[in-house]
Amino acid sequence: MKSIALYSWIAAVSLMMGCDSQKKEAPVITVKNSLELPRQFETVEISKSAIHLNEGERFENLVIRDKATQAIVTSQFVDEDQDGTADVLLFQPEVAAKSEKQYELVTSNLTNTDTVAYCYSRFVPERTDDYTWENNKVAFRTYGPVAQKMVEDSVKGGTLSSGIDAWLKKVEYPIINKWYAGNDKEKGYYHKDHGEGLDNFHVGSSRGVGGTAVKVDTSYYISKNFTDYKTITTGPIRTSFVLKYADWDANGKTITETKHISLDYGNNLTRYEIEVTGTDVLSVGLTLHDKKGEITEQVDNGWISYWESEYFNSELGTAIVAPKDVMTTSDYYVTSIKDRSNLYAQLKVNDNKVVFYAGFSWKESGQFPTKAAWENYLNAFCKKINTLLEVSIQ
Repeated sequence: MKSIALYSWIAAVSLMMGCDSQKKEAPVITVKNSLELPRQFETVEISKSAIHLNEGERFENLVIRDKATQAIVTSQFVDEDQDGTADVLLFQPEVAAKSEKQYELVTSNLTNTDTVAYCYSRFVPERTDDYTWENNKVAFRTYGPVAQKMVEDSVKGGTLSSGIDAWLKKVEYPIINKWYAGNDKEKGYYHKDHGEGLDNFHVGSSRGVGGTAVKVDTSYYISKNFTDYKTITTGPIRTSFVLKYADWDANGKTITETKHISLDYGNNLTRYEIEVTGTDVLSVGLTLHDKKGEITEQVDNGWISYWESEYFNSELGTAIVAPKDVMTTSDYYVTSIKDRSNLYAQLKVNDNKVVFYAGFSWKESGQFPTKAAWENYLNAFCKKINTLLEVSIQ
């Protein structure tokens, strides 16, 4: 038996694989759930290096099949190292509480059951230089170097911010391209609700929903806009990309930062894996807007949240979640400086890396209509990222 590491944006799982090149049976993938709650929308990665391919077989021709029903399950290939060939096959198992389920890895000419790129991201040069991403639940954007230079050169229409903007969608289908196309014809189009949601979330220089900072003494220091990007994948299960930032100063400390960002189908929270040097603690913030919202600080459970019950005649919850023992403290930071009041989570940096999740829930979407429902989701999310799915291939 050979032990191999499998990673999902929701949780790392262990993979044990036994191969017998003499047998032609399809490998069976067993997914075991040890929690007292059902598991879904957790992405399992099957690495090409973990699969024995016979002569003439192609990794890209593999599909995932439910062993019990023989139904083909939606999957997605990802070229992680960007060399032109797929490295990983993704799928999302559905497993009842305290049970296990089996899938088969088979060669087939059949296509996926669903190939809509619900999980989508792209660079947006037609709107200065945003980078925007979405799935079937939520959407986000942040800002690039051209938008920064416009502000520095006093040119109207620029944005100087490394904060994360929230696009409040209330439909499952993709809206990014539609909203930007509408904005090309009618300036401010996506600031109005045409039945699909809108962008009425103010970021400014705040941290928005999960922007980073470094605290020195009693002050927070932040980067400027991203300087470069790389799109890794889009598809029915995951979008992922990389944002790079110029070195920035935190009261004499030189901070380097690269963000590996992904968003999976069915999740309200974006996953961030930050490569950072110059600090042992990274601060991650949620904007406080008018400071009338309710804060919930569950540091021991690994999450903080801010719930605005009077948000443009609706309600909005934002949150930061981290794996066990990563979040050390939180800070309700209020200042007179415009947009700089944030609810911060302080996260430990280990080996120049830190992982966290950040996202939101808008009442109009119908996903989590109350503060209690949102916080129940966060508690369940924490249990899932801290209690690994057990995955084996035989």
